[in-house]
Amino acid sequence: MDPQRIAAGLFAIAVVAVGAGSSVAAGQPVPARPSAPSTVSTAPQGDVTLHVGQEAAIQGKDLTVRYLRVVSDSRCRPNMTCIWQGEATLAFLLSEPGRGESTTAELHSGPRTGPQATSFAASRVELVSVSEDGLEATIRVG
Repeated sequence: MDPQRIAAGLFAIAVVAVGAGSSVAAGQPVPARPSAPSTVSTAPQGDVTLHVGQEAAIQGKDLTVRYLRVVSDSRCRPNMTCIWQGEATLAFLLSEPGRGESTTAELHSGPRTGPQATSFAASRVELVSVSEDGLEATIRVG
């Protein structure tokens, strides 16, 4: 057999296996956002962990950050063997309540598919980590 054909076939199988580990491919439901998000207060430059639907009010700033949802998640699931680490993409609502300004930002758990941080209201919002199930995200606001 031709070694190139064997390698191409193995690569195709690996690509399918990586996709099978995603929450969309596994048929896992995307967590619903609670109707009234709870708010936690946090100091600038510190890490804060948010659940889906929860928001952080940054002390001393006119800024809140709400964890909206998981947009996509291609990370390797527990007890699976993967050839690529994968990444999660999360959506956040960034708001300046005093000015009535807001925007939605998508942040990535790794650098391959998009930004891990964004700027809003003279602050930097960075995604630090995501729980295995995607229900919690740790951010840093500076």
